[in-house]
Amino acid sequence: MKTIKGPAIFLAQFADNAAPFNSLKNICTYMADLGYKGVQIPSWDPRMIDLQKAAESKTYADEIAGIVAESGMQITELSTHLQGQLVAVHPAYNELFDGFAPANLKGDLKGKSEWATQQLKYAAKASSNLGLNAHATFSGALMWHTVYPWPQRPAGLVETGFTELAKRWLPILDEFDSYGVDVCYELHPGEDLHDGVTFEMFLEKVNGHKRANILYDPSHFVLQCLDYLQFIDFYHDRIKMFHVKDAEFNPTGKQGVYGGYQGWVERAGRFRSLGDGQVDFGGIFSKLSQYNYDGWAVLEWECAIKHPEQGAAEGAPFIDAHIIRVTEKAFDDFAGMGADEAFNKKILGI
Repeated sequence: MKTIKGPAIFLAQFADNAAPFNSLKNICTYMADLGYKGVQIPSWDPRMIDLQKAAESKTYADEIAGIVAESGMQITELSTHLQGQLVAVHPAYNELFDGFAPANLKGDLKGKSEWATQQLKYAAKASSNLGLNAHATFSGALMWHTVYPWPQRPAGLVETGFTELAKRWLPILDEFDSYGVDVCYELHPGEDLHDGVTFEMFLEKVNGHKRANILYDPSHFVLQCLDYLQFIDFYHDRIKMFHVKDAEFNPTGKQGVYGGYQGWVERAGRFRSLGDGQVDFGGIFSKLSQYNYDGWAVLEWECAIKHPEQGAAEGAPFIDAHIIRVTEKAFDDFAGMGADEAFNKKILGI
């Protein structure tokens, strides 16, 4: 077994124009002081990194890694959640996702997808330049508007949708493979890949591509009423990243999974700071350790109630307390008698 690395933190929710969250150097110093050992960097935020430059210049990538190292931390992964979303977007969501791409691509569905594909390819090379072996992203969605089958889905719609999604992602997966980096899809409502079944359908379409893997985030499974512990039993071989994020689901006689169009505070299902929700992190860390997960435990802070600075401060010791230093010997070794083949046969009476 292997010991999980951490604690680490995803910087996306903390980056801001105000110090100390306005530059990679400042935010790393702040997070290191809280006890974090690693940072996951949002590649779309120029205050944190220039993704294309990190792909095209090893010198620049080394400078970025050096900034993080100066604070006593290391980079865990890069993220292209926003760019990955744009690889596949249904026209109904075109304008809603304009903010995820450069302004000159506003309204240009095809242009945004092409730009996003190139961004992912930059991310593959940048990850390699930074010495990383895993990358976080979203799959995008062509079928999310049909997730609840009313009116009924036409025969073959899902098959066609996954075929197209795989067509768009296969060149990206191959690019990551050429650099030895895993693509880890965060299974998330709003994405075509949002649970185990949809991940399996996609995996079949990409011919079981070894770089198609999972960013495990139990919070999204709580909100779907999915067994997030058994999920690890099913997919541990494909889990290459871990977002430590809490959530709660409290249905009432008025609302359930869909939330009644309410804001996050008023929803039955909502994200919470670590320890404030319902996720069994003891069970999760135990299972991941059992299955030899050797990646990072990365806090993704999202909470509609608690201030992010309090959430970050509480997150490092919470994760640290849940990381299991795995044992190298059996607990009952003290009672062992030692044995050889002849002794074993004697015990068996043969």
